[in-house]
Amino acid sequence: MSLLLISGPSGAGPGERQEMLERARRFLAEQGVEPSDVVRIDVPSRGGEDGSGALRADLEGLVPMLQSGSLFGGVQGVELVDAQNLLAGEAAVVSDLIRVAEGVAIALVAEGSVHSSIAAAVKDVGTKVVVRKVWESGATTWLSEEVKTRGLDIDSGGIAALVQRFGADLASLGQALDQLAGTKGKVTAAAVLDRFRNRPNEPIFHYTDAVAAGKTQEALRRLGDLLVHQHPLVILASLENEVRRRSMALAAADKEAFIQMAGARPSDKWVDRVWRRRGKLKDSSLRAAVEALARADKVLKSAPEELHRVTLERLTVAVSRWLSGR
Repeated sequence: MSLLLISGPSGAGPGERQEMLERARRFLAEQGVEPSDVVRIDVPSRGGEDGSGALRADLEGLVPMLQSGSLFGGVQGVELVDAQNLLAGEAAVVSDLIRVAEGVAIALVAEGSVHSSIAAAVKDVGTKVVVRKVWESGATTWLSEEVKTRGLDIDSGGIAALVQRFGADLASLGQALDQLAGTKGKVTAAAVLDRFRNRPNEPIFHYTDAVAAGKTQEALRRLGDLLVHQHPLVILASLENEVRRRSMALAAADKEAFIQMAGARPSDKWVDRVWRRRGKLKDSSLRAAVEALARADKVLKSAPEELHRVTLERLTVAVSRWLSGR
């Protein structure tokens, strides 16, 4: 029996999830498992149909596979996806089966932590690999290396444009490089932006960071990307949260008091960023930002949708100026 736990970040994006599944498939192939002998089972969320025993109906097929291995003499492959969703009783059953399984290669794919009984079984009889959350900076580094490895002629502007279009989705970035492989001449930013029209579903903090730093053009570009995937009120709420944090930083006597007021942890990355910039924020700018947010909230909740984008664009420019102290 061979066992590998592929542990990814909670709420993994498409790129991280693709990487996790690819690692599971590579592991099973390395164990000599034929693709036809791999059975994938997706663990349902907390719901799902009740089974006849300790396992829900979707998982009952695990028992014969882990008990008998391959019916044809080879190695049976089991790919258990979303193992973090196993209920306590199910995790106990699966961990017991894992410990005594023979002739089986098992790949567990999980976002976040698994139940302690599964973790103990992996520690005793298997191994674990971790897939880290990929941010845009990491995607840029990965993309630069991948361009060199593939021998592609893409300049730095083209690489930045690919990250602009696809964010940190490594799977989509890899597919984009496949499509660019036959391109004649140097690939530039203009060529990338003209060829690929999609917008990444990226973390909203990239937008608020650009606003807070006074990078107006970047903030507007990221706002356009966000509006493809996010409701305008969600974006507004993120700006309100940024202004609220600035207000608390301005009112706090020291950094420790600010952390307590904000309900944050000292290790939270945004804490240092907000505290470091507190001296640039004027009382008048803070009041103007609060008033502008209130007016924008009223427009987004009462005015036609045609006005939503322009309202957020104007708000982005104004708040960017106020929060950056310009």
